[in-house]
Parts: sequence; C-alpha cells; structure tokens
Amino acid sequence: MDQSLSAKKDGAEVILADTKPGIASAVRAVFEHFGGGARMLRSSRDVYIKVNAVGLEPYVYTDPEVLRETILYFRACGAREIYVIENCTQANFTRLVFHAIGYLKVCRETGAVPVYLDETASVPIFLEGIEEFIDISQFAFERLIEKRAENFYLSLPKLKTHSMSQVTLSIKNQFGLVHQSSRIADHNYRIHQKFADIYRVLRPDFALIDGLIATTHGHYPSTYNAPKCVVPMDLLIGGPDPLATDVVGAALMGFSLHDVLHLERSSATGIGQGDITKINIVNKDLFESRKKQLTCDLLDDYPPDVTFLRGAERCCKEGCRCNTETVVEMLYRDHDGKGGFTILMGKGIDKAAVDRIKGRVHIAGSCAIQDYGVALQARLGKSNVSMSPGCNNLALTTYGLCKHMRIHPVQLAQVDFIHTAALFVTAKIKGSQANIVPLI
Repeated sequence: MDQSLSAKKDGAEVILADTKPGIASAVRAVFEHFGGGARMLRSSRDVYIKVNAVGLEPYVYTDPEVLRETILYFRACGAREIYVIENCTQANFTRLVFHAIGYLKVCRETGAVPVYLDETASVPIFLEGIEEFIDISQFAFERLIEKRAENFYLSLPKLKTHSMSQVTLSIKNQFGLVHQSSRIADHNYRIHQKFADIYRVLRPDFALIDGLIATTHGHYPSTYNAPKCVVPMDLLIGGPDPLATDVVGAALMGFSLHDVLHLERSSATGIGQGDITKINIVNKDLFESRKKQLTCDLLDDYPPDVTFLRGAERCCKEGCRCNTETVVEMLYRDHDGKGGFTILMGKGIDKAAVDRIKGRVHIAGSCAIQDYGVALQARLGKSNVSMSPGCNNLALTTYGLCKHMRIHPVQLAQVDFIHTAALFVTAKIKGSQANIVPLI
C-alpha cells in the first residue's frame, strides 16, 4: 500500500519501488505512478538517458539491467529514438567504458543509440554562481538546451556516497555533460556551486535512481573492499523533481539536505523542492525499512609505506585530497600497487617534513606544486617526481601514482590490449577529447 510522509500543497512527490519482484516491474511502477512514459514524451518522441558510467570498476556505474529495462519501457511507450549518453571520468574514454561494462551490448540488443560525449565538439556555457565559462558537449547543448522543449531528458544515476561531493545522484550526474578539460578547474571547495550552476542551466525532466545497491566510503570502492563498501538496497527511486528525488536518495543513505552542499545550494535557487518535509514519499515503508547510515569518508586503506603530507590550507577534500586517496586505495587493493613514496597535497605543508623526503614523490595539485615542485625536482631528480596540476587532473594523478606504485596503466582497462587499442584508435578518429592517462 502506498504511504507518504506528510506534505504541503507546494511539495513534490518521489516514489520508491521494490526491485525484489523484478527490475522491469519496478521501472514500470515508478513511471506509471506519474502518468506513464507515453505522456512524458515530447514532440520529437526522443528520449535522452544520462547514465552514470563513471568508470570500469564494479559497483560504480548504473546497473546495465536497470538501463535495459528503462529503454524497453520507453520503447513500449512509443519512443522514436532512445539515446544513452555519457562522458566518463578523466583517465578513461567513454567508448571503452561502454564496451567493458555492458552498455554497448544493451544498446545493440534494444536498438538504443550510444553517444560518447567525449567524441563530440564542445560549447562554452556561462555559470552564474562561479562566474566562469565551462565547456559542455555540443550534442548535449543542442539536444537538451537549445531543443529542450522537444526532447525528454532522463537522469539515471546510481545510489552512491562520494568522498568529494558527499553523494552522487542526479544533479551530480550532470557533470558528465561537461568535457573533461573543464572538470579540472574548480574541482575544489567551489565544486558544489558548480554542480548547482549546471542544474540551474539544465534540469532533467525525470530522475530515476538505480538503488539496487548503494556504496559507502565513497563512489569508487575497490573490489577488495566491496564487503565493507557495497550495501544491498533493492529499490528504485524516481520523480519528476530531480532535486526532491536526490534529497530522498540522500536521506536513504543518511544525509540531510544540509549535509550535501550541492543539494543545499540547488535548493537555494528555488528550482525544485529541497525540504524533505514537503516531499511526498510514496511507499514510505520501503524508505523506513531500507534507509541506512552510510559515510562518504574513505577507508584510508593505503600501503603502509606511503607517506601523505597534507597541507594545513587548500587541501580540498573535493579535489586533490580525496581524488588522490581514492586512486591510491584502488591501485593498492585491486592491482597490487606498491608503496615506498611520498604524496604532497595542499598549501601550508611543513617545510621541515618536505626537506626530509628521500626517494620518489607525487605532488597533487597546483597549490603544492607551486610551493615545492621545482625544489623537489632539483633535489630528487625529475624522474622521481610526478605532478598533477590543477585541482583534479585525474589522468595525470593516475599516471603518476601508477608509476610510483609499479602498475602499467593498461592494466586498469579490464579489456585486453588489442581491443583497448582498437577502441582507442576509433575514439580518436571520432574526435575524442578524453583526458586519458599517458601510455608511454
């Protein structure tokens, strides 16, 4: 029986659907509650599904079967063309990710069109809050902004905590529309405003959160630590107000609006309902029985002989710090990465500690590079010092850490070298702008 939290007239509505009886029935229940997919289609009858295909590791991407059943549902509702769109995280390219995690197979079997946004041209848009331009995919700009009224836009993220943004749901999911080069700047204390600004420019018509599982201790858990980080939830969360849907998704994981800065700032714009007391939660029994108290804090599971020198200032969790620490944990546990080196991040690092460094060093972020990069290269030798400039240059972070941890970046692909090379050549011919790890 449908139940709800008390809601005022100006409230939004979000529904939870149990996936234990089946994913297809849960997808149908979510959309039918709001009148059905046929009524949601716009004049073009085209559907654009923004998945969360951040990378290749298990547990980090929208489940392929949730994607499949969503495509099939809209096919049955009369959709003309269905596009599955994404631009994966830096250090990867989207064509490889779709191939490796099964999205390409789903698209082929359902007739959906995969769109690798890193292979599209870029268009600058101005973000009011941070008062800067960023580059987004021209495909996304033309289809979802210029022709907004004609096309149905669905955000299909995964239910995850995130060490840099607390949670990663439908509003955070839109960061995949941004070209990778524009993700490096401001991936610091300003990132929350950046997410809210993008949401102000473009709001999905509907958010459907894949909650088959949730992740705790961040968005990119190592397979080794999966028992500690992967939490079965067995539900979908959906609604036509993406902010309200995210607020409910966050609450299921134990986070309030004020815990998640980009949700709080999105709520302040008035675009959507951020007050959970004004959100009508349909199927409250699922919400109450399956809510958890998760954490976005990392496990701090690193090689014991890696030394971290964290600055007293600008050692931003939203960028250099957690970006680097997440990669170290993944390389250590899933790829047998070695230690025996030092990592610098942030400003205000103790100079005496830096002067004691011997051996190899990775410097994360422009703040630490500006303070110590030249001196450490001169003292230790350029070959012993890797640098990752900006606030979140994940490709150079991964490259530097792979070098120090004795891992070749090709090992991370999870696809054999021949196929990886063929996919990469195709992506480059198609114009990929992905910021990938240097392979030589």
